[in-house]
Amino acid sequence: MKYRTFAAVKLIIDIGNTVAKLVAFSGSEPLEETRTSNETLAALPAFANKYAFKCGILSSVRDITPEAERQLGQLRIPILRFSSTTPIPITNRYKTPGSLGSDRIAAAIGASTLKPDKDLLIIDAGTCITYEVIDAQGNYWGGNIAPGMQMRLHALHEHTARLPLVSAEGPVPGMGYDTETAIRSGVLRGMKYEIEGYIKSMRAKYPKLLVFLTGGDKINFDSKIKNIIFADKYIVPRGLNKILDYNYGKIL
Repeated sequence: MKYRTFAAVKLIIDIGNTVAKLVAFSGSEPLEETRTSNETLAALPAFANKYAFKCGILSSVRDITPEAERQLGQLRIPILRFSSTTPIPITNRYKTPGSLGSDRIAAAIGASTLKPDKDLLIIDAGTCITYEVIDAQGNYWGGNIAPGMQMRLHALHEHTARLPLVSAEGPVPGMGYDTETAIRSGVLRGMKYEIEGYIKSMRAKYPKLLVFLTGGDKINFDSKIKNIIFADKYIVPRGLNKILDYNYGKIL
């Protein structure tokens, strides 16, 4: 297969709780993303043949399966395996760095590459909702973890005797008018109010706080909140790309 030609293309492999993301970066900008199984990395060989990759980075929040290891072993480029001991371009103030999810610290680094020297709150609404804080001096102070949308919907069904499993798609009234809308509104509006509460609380501490939102779950904020949020689906891959550059040198 003929490679697509870009200067010094890098491969980002981000294995999450639900899916794995494969992202090609040229410099500091993403070129393309594809999603694949986080157990098999089935799309990795074809994606690796699309570009003349120079190197890559692997981040995983779960144990890597033998099949995924087999796919990784077939890559013909150096792969940096991101861990708690990997040098990073910010100061990690987390008290237990060995237990810190690689996606969480990568999100903080990714946001700081877009808005350096700013106080930042990064909200990742995926399998879980995570809240990360990095200050203008480049100190990562940690954050919080809460259940994501699907986890909340499934928990209500699985931990009760009669509540049904409700789809996130559908009406979301202020107050539910039947069991389905009561569950959906309780979950989606609860997430909305939770996130707005975090933003308000953190802005009291950091008046010039900037807010980034990433992740797969869509949340309908009021216009006042929407106007202070930067949405970027590449926050975590941007952070991993920055870590790769930091370790392999700016020539990449």
